[in-house]
Amino acid sequence: MLDFYATQSTFTDPGPLAAWIDGVPRELIRESAARLVFHYWANGDLARHGFTPGRVGEVNLRYADAMLARARELDPAPPPAGREATGRVLGCCRDNTVLYLALARHHGIPARARYGFADYLIPGWWLDHMIPEVWDGERWRLVEPEFEQGYTTPGESEPLPLGDMPRERFLTAGRAWRSCRAGKADPRRFVTAPGIEDPRLRGLPLIARSVVFDLAALNKHEMLTWDRWGAMDDLPGERVDDLAADIEASRFRQAYAGPDVVVPDVVAGYPPPDHRRTEIKLRAAGA
Repeated sequence: MLDFYATQSTFTDPGPLAAWIDGVPRELIRESAARLVFHYWANGDLARHGFTPGRVGEVNLRYADAMLARARELDPAPPPAGREATGRVLGCCRDNTVLYLALARHHGIPARARYGFADYLIPGWWLDHMIPEVWDGERWRLVEPEFEQGYTTPGESEPLPLGDMPRERFLTAGRAWRSCRAGKADPRRFVTAPGIEDPRLRGLPLIARSVVFDLAALNKHEMLTWDRWGAMDDLPGERVDDLAADIEASRFRQAYAGPDVVVPDVVAGYPPPDHRRTEIKLRAAGA
């Protein structure tokens, strides 16, 4: 299993950009991933940071080689060099994670993506989030690659340990689902963003969808958060119970066999900025 996670997926393979990231030292992988991406909505008005409207489409870059190529086009200095905001690719937590995985796996380090919920982004809420998990030789350790060193949650005084995120601060999707189903957590606090009232982007429907995303990621399909496939939006609670239990018990290879959750060759996408449905044919493995 460690060998499986030490090799690139179709989504994280740097392809011809491998030479451009050769110089990234192992100890600066997290910082490099943080410096390559600028979050497309968390920093407020993009124009205020110098971005033109036409750049919003960068958030739909799916593969690491395309993200790295765009980053090099914006600023040819290879990571981990510092960058101006406009020298970074517009993206979100998924893109920081995919680039972290690309860099870690480039070094042969076992790493995988985890979909879940973080309580350190907006106090009082568990926000839909994605971060990597890396094998450090003894255990799987959660890493937060979206922020540079020193990030402190609003209202807190101590910076977060970004290289070893406590599991009580980031709940993987299966753990969040099981906690809510057991009455140990309030599903109303789990949201994409507090101001979004769409019921599909809040509570148990959102958590159930995240369980499917996490299962796919554990099988090295690191999908865009606006992708949809299979029956992910219509799974009965009992089915999600089983998936969450399988993930927590590390039976994710077997659980991924179901046609209602496995990622097909063509998925539906609802990409920003207009979120119109479009069919997306994924790259074949090794392509």
